[in-house]
Amino acid sequence: MRFTTKTEYGLICLIRMAKAENSRPLTVKEIVRDENFPVAYTEKILQKLRAANIVAAQHGNQGGYVLARPASEIYLKEIVEALEGSTFDVYCKPRLRQDIVCTHFSLCGVKPIWLKTKELLDNFYSTVTLKGLAEEDFPLDRDVTAQNA
Repeated sequence: MRFTTKTEYGLICLIRMAKAENSRPLTVKEIVRDENFPVAYTEKILQKLRAANIVAAQHGNQGGYVLARPASEIYLKEIVEALEGSTFDVYCKPRLRQDIVCTHFSLCGVKPIWLKTKELLDNFYSTVTLKGLAEEDFPLDRDVTAQNA
């Protein structure tokens, strides 16, 4: 599993917005100035987050980006899926398998491991809120497998 800078930058932008949740919108220029991110790349990231209803754009002189919902209602799983498409790619599905070379699908012994890994990540990421990330309060001490059983 490897996340791109798209997710890293997106999370940093969202954490900034969560910390400023009740203040004014943040402009792209403010975000990139403080974080040294490329402007065009950051705009594309924010557009993806907007399409996923994670952020909203406010236009005008006082415009910028704000969270579309409270930070406590935005989960890491939906952020990763909005920016990466999936939390963990499992190529064992027939639709995905046709694009890769897999000559041992019917005898594959690791398929259950990949499926369980995706399930565990999805369950864990579904417990981590943007508010928790902003406040550095993660559910690391809870057993996420038991809560979803």
